[in-house]
Amino acid sequence: MRVTFWGTGAMSCLFAARFALSGVAKIIMLGTWAEAVRAIRRNGIRIDDAAGTRIARVDAEFYDAPAPAADLAIVLVKSWQTQRVAARLEKNLKPCGSAFSLQNGLGNIEALGGRAFPGVTFEGATLIAPGHVAHRGSGMTHIAGPERAAELFRRAGFEAYECAPENAESLIWGKLAVNCGINALTALRGVRNGELLKQGSAAALMEKAAQECAAVARARGVELPYADPAAEVRETARRTAENMSSMLSDILRGAPTECDAINGAVAREGARLGIPVPVNNALWRAVRLKVNAQRKRCSAKNKRYEICV
Repeated sequence: MRVTFWGTGAMSCLFAARFALSGVAKIIMLGTWAEAVRAIRRNGIRIDDAAGTRIARVDAEFYDAPAPAADLAIVLVKSWQTQRVAARLEKNLKPCGSAFSLQNGLGNIEALGGRAFPGVTFEGATLIAPGHVAHRGSGMTHIAGPERAAELFRRAGFEAYECAPENAESLIWGKLAVNCGINALTALRGVRNGELLKQGSAAALMEKAAQECAAVARARGVELPYADPAAEVRETARRTAENMSSMLSDILRGAPTECDAINGAVAREGARLGIPVPVNNALWRAVRLKVNAQRKRCSAKNKRYEICV
């Protein structure tokens, strides 16, 4: 079986490395981040986890390079890159191949098209350097797609389950509520997930953002897969205390963030449905202001925005 991983960030490196080390499939990674593609080509993926430090040898190419057609494509790019993947996804799949998204935020499945299925993962990973990832929190992965996909994850050592397509929306909104509470706050405060629990004002905002997201989901007729969004976001922050959120990682390396597809998506849906979401609105705007300020600093230094740190 051939599996293509779209993306070279923390989560893609985590899953690709474990897939490669377990020998469950032939792996190739496609990405746009030059430093990561080159590091993986040169050194493989370095993964730090409960088994120690290991090196997984994985093929890596730039996203527009020719690549063998895949039985399965796993999309782990940032939400703002999804349209770019969608333009090439059909050509990357075998006639009977399929894809699924384990991305953050809303709108990814709609962009990827009819051969893509939704998925949600609660694994935690931090990118130490290009091609070097630390596994810092285990969690369940749910896939509303071909049964063979979940089996591959299980064979690679992950806790993975198939879920019915009608349950996928609940899982996606469930993770969205957690991301709304954690990601933007860690990015704005420059702290790891667990630090939010130690800061009273941050913990309160974290809970409120998750609760607002749950209210929007209910207005859409979606029930979250847990009863108490405030308790769920606290537990996730505790379980992934040492993890650096993807949004903080993006901020630190001067990359665009996914806030538009997370807090921004909730703000837009809240406005459409008449549900007040002041915390998500404020977090969304604050992250955009921070990113724009970084862009100006990078421009002043005559550096490419994507790689300015």
